Amino acid sequence: MAYVDGFLVPVPKKKIAVYRRMAHKAGKIWIEHGALEFRECAGDDLHPKGPVPFTRLVKAKPNETVFFSWIVFRSKADRNRINKKVMNDPRLQKMMEPGEAPFDYTRMAYGGFKVAVDL
Repeated sequence: MAYVDGFLVPVPKKKIAVYRRMAHKAGKIWIEHGALEFRECAGDDLHPKGPVPFTRLVKAKPNETVFFSWIVFRSKADRNRINKKVMNDPRLQKMMEPGEAPFDYTRMAYGGFKVAVDL
């Protein structure tokens, strides 16, 4: 059964283009190492009435938007193997150097998920 890593990332609106370029490079690295899918989605309708908005979950500031992102793997074992390779890839390590990321890592939400429904 497929396995998914999911992310919520607050990104300053003035750094969206920088974030998209970084995510595009990172996505290519994940796919190169075996991920099946890599998606980055920019917030568009983030102020629903009723449910908790993503902006509150990541403590987004008025000048920020939220990216909802996920990576799909064949299995949790594949995910663990692939993520180990990705985290050791010097191209990704350069992106993770202090001051390089166009967002605040401390407010990023992350988790691994078992696929429960797949249509």
